[in-house]
Amino acid sequence: MNIDFTAEELQFKEEVREWFNANLPADLKRKSELGIALNKEETQTWGKLLNSNGWAAINWPKEYGGTGWSVSQKHLFDEVRVEVGAPNIMAMGIAMLGPVLHAFGTDEQKAEHLPRILNFDDWWCQGYSEPGAGSDLASLKTSAKLVGDEYVVNGSKIWTTYAHYADKMFCLVRTSTEGKKQQGISFLLLDMKDPGMTVRPIVSIDGEHHLNQTFMDDVRTHKSNLVHEENKGWTVAKYLLTHERTGIAGVAGSKAAVAELKALAKKTIVDGKPALENEQFAMKIAQVEVDLKALEFTNFRTLAASATGGAPGAESSLLKIKGTLIQQMLAELKVELAGYLAYPWGTLGEAGPEDFGHAAASYNFGRASTIYGGSTEVQYNVMAKAVLGL
Repeated sequence: MNIDFTAEELQFKEEVREWFNANLPADLKRKSELGIALNKEETQTWGKLLNSNGWAAINWPKEYGGTGWSVSQKHLFDEVRVEVGAPNIMAMGIAMLGPVLHAFGTDEQKAEHLPRILNFDDWWCQGYSEPGAGSDLASLKTSAKLVGDEYVVNGSKIWTTYAHYADKMFCLVRTSTEGKKQQGISFLLLDMKDPGMTVRPIVSIDGEHHLNQTFMDDVRTHKSNLVHEENKGWTVAKYLLTHERTGIAGVAGSKAAVAELKALAKKTIVDGKPALENEQFAMKIAQVEVDLKALEFTNFRTLAASATGGAPGAESSLLKIKGTLIQQMLAELKVELAGYLAYPWGTLGEAGPEDFGHAAASYNFGRASTIYGGSTEVQYNVMAKAVLGL
């Protein structure tokens, strides 16, 4: 595997940097650097700006409005984005539903949804986990019964990220109780404005409202909103999760977090000297850097294997496992460095240095990273079966 970049690729990297420097709004840059999530309006504004330059969907095929970039170009784009402080696009339509529709959607579904996803006209949320079906997703009980030309949906979804922002939901439902539990699941597209949809907030441990529980009481959706075949939704769900898990690895973000942590450790004085000169703390940073370098090379291998156009495979579970553990380690080290300045909630502008204003909140919310997208324990099972053949 050759990881040296060509002159053309390095020129592309500089062109990306120049565009970000010229077009990234200063207020969004600052929020991104401090780890503050963008609201819906800010996310849509930034997404539309990227789309105006053809950069909203770097992983989509060119025929659907994507970039058509090589694996190296995608890697370099993400690396520069983090370096300059540009926000990541927290858009489940772009990152998850889009690839699903490319692979499984009808021509009508693609024509209706892909342009609106690409231009951030619709915000999508994910209806997967349920109160009794999280890591064991195949045990879901939300039902959909075909009545005439419509599916009637009843049940509840939990941890639905930004459902309070969402216009639409892609949802796993049970359409059959026959055979294995994975065989009776279907993949439906729902409108959040339909009668019977109720969204209730869940305030997470960081004090923010990211999450929700969504209730569906006799929600009706036309059968044309079934993606792929009835009772074949598990195939779609697995395809989507490989894309989600690869993205969760967050190599570029963790590299930027390491650089930030080292810079903070140089100027934070502990016992009369910079924290980076403390041997024990410096060793902890070094260990994270070693782990991150190994993760980066593993990510290169996965990207190279995907360059032929296939979806990421079961190895995406490995990226998810190690990537989220590294993210948690970095958040923990930042809190350790902040000491008493790591207040429980965001205290930006109220107390303590601005650099540490959201350290504790990021640490708290980051505890969930080894759970969402499939818990670490589930990923170990996936690796054991699909990669090691156990």
